[in-house]
Amino acid sequence: MTVKTANALSEDENLKSRSRFLRGDIAADLADAVTGAVSTGSGKLLKFHGIYQQDDRDLRNERQQQKLEPLYSFLLRLRLPGGICTPEQWLALDDLARRYAYPSLRITTRQTFQYHGVYKRNLKALVAGLAQAGLDSIAACGDVNRNVVSHNNPCLSSLHAELHHWSRLLSEQFLPKTRAFQEIWLDEKPVADAQPEQEPLYGATYLPRKFKIGLALPPHNDIDVFAQDLGFIAIVKRGKIAGFNVSVGGGMGMTHSDVATYPRTADVIGFCRSDQVLTVAEQILSIQRDFGDRSNRKHARFKYTLDDRGTDWFLRELTSRLGFQLEPAQAFRFEHNGDPLGWVQGQQGLWHLTLGILSGRIKDTPETAWLVGLREIARIHQGDFRLTANQNLTVAGVSADNKPRIEALLAEHRIPLPDNWSGIRRHAISCVSLPTCGLAMAESERWLPDLLSLLEPVLQRNGLSEDAITLRVTGCPNGCGRPFLGEIGLVGKSLGRYNLYLGAGFAGERLNKLYRENLTEDEIVAVLTPLIEQYGKQRHKGEHFGDFLIRKKHVAAVTAGRDFHTGDNK
Repeated sequence: MTVKTANALSEDENLKSRSRFLRGDIAADLADAVTGAVSTGSGKLLKFHGIYQQDDRDLRNERQQQKLEPLYSFLLRLRLPGGICTPEQWLALDDLARRYAYPSLRITTRQTFQYHGVYKRNLKALVAGLAQAGLDSIAACGDVNRNVVSHNNPCLSSLHAELHHWSRLLSEQFLPKTRAFQEIWLDEKPVADAQPEQEPLYGATYLPRKFKIGLALPPHNDIDVFAQDLGFIAIVKRGKIAGFNVSVGGGMGMTHSDVATYPRTADVIGFCRSDQVLTVAEQILSIQRDFGDRSNRKHARFKYTLDDRGTDWFLRELTSRLGFQLEPAQAFRFEHNGDPLGWVQGQQGLWHLTLGILSGRIKDTPETAWLVGLREIARIHQGDFRLTANQNLTVAGVSADNKPRIEALLAEHRIPLPDNWSGIRRHAISCVSLPTCGLAMAESERWLPDLLSLLEPVLQRNGLSEDAITLRVTGCPNGCGRPFLGEIGLVGKSLGRYNLYLGAGFAGERLNKLYRENLTEDEIVAVLTPLIEQYGKQRHKGEHFGDFLIRKKHVAAVTAGRDFHTGDNK
């Protein structure tokens, strides 16, 4: 393994190098009862363990006036390849949330769960509880391959089951080998006289930045495969998966006013057989390990490695490492990137119910007893639960006999079926943002319901209530909610103000483009209203909102990440 860099290593690289394979000072910081926080270095290393340090920003000023430190707590994210858990695991997750965190579960846009509001003193107990349930948070964050996403319901067909199989294999293949997680969280003792620890794939400094893998099954792009560093797009022939088209270089994050940073959709570079998937993935990841920028973290994602060196260079390097060439990419077509909400029946006769959960937040409110209701369902459910990359939840594998019992529990706990959801509500995503995210510049999750309540009447007046429009809202430009793939994308600029992006492809194949900057919440609705009215009157049959805006020259089409900031908006 040869890591190539022309400039001085960043402090993050030096931290990883001296961390003793991700141990650092984490154990000592956890034992320090004087503060609810950990040191800066431990905070960075904790990400590799699936944990982020945060504080309640709603209380910052009040606590500062009281001469108290911020109310520190931690976010813990699970590694859950393909987004599947059993009813027994659901009950354990629910119990742990009520004992050690905010009493809620949040489904993320990477098809897993996050806990919020975990105090430092409760972290070890939470991790131990997850381990007892057969779950963990290893590599859910950090400069490694993160949670592998795939179509959420392998019970629908054998094709979906195969995708989930690959998500698990890829996740296991690229797990860090360090025993730091087991030693720190599960009190495992180092083996006496053991061989020196190694990371055969990652090395002592792991990857330059995070790396994301996803598997998609056309015509459904429900994981936004083009937002992934590495995507595998299933090619089906004679009812079986013959192999996968390979896409590389997707990524959503950028920095406001820094044109050297930009979102990028992945390029399809060829086709591989199923038996080549793990080898292809490992060699692609190793190229990023060796050539990614380790001096500037804003420039360290795989998308910049590709753009700096070029696709031709990358293909030559990949072929050299593989010892064979990828075959030419095969034809495929994506039609949408949302979830089919409601009941559907799979090939084996079982039923699957996908519930729409706005922002993925499962908590009890005066209106809806989400947490209690799903707990009761888990106690009688004989299938499993499947999370989607669009923050929804599928109660999968329901027998015809059990279906009425599930529906009765939903009604009893006021959990609505999404039958009456508008098209835009069905396709709305948001990040967590305030009050816990330290990067947030504006509201997101807490504002999304208000925004939808303002936009839905406009759509209804123009006969568009049922029409699907993708809406993505994030509190900052780091891209957790994939805002740059929304036909309407709103990215926080400051409290109450957002940049408005328009014109992404409905199936997730094209980025949007900046339309207006620094709008207030009221201005956003005022700007969108005439565009929606024009769309209702002048669209072509079957024409999506993003395509319409480009045809009418409201925004220019963005076909490559480097064009995201270039030229006029139109």
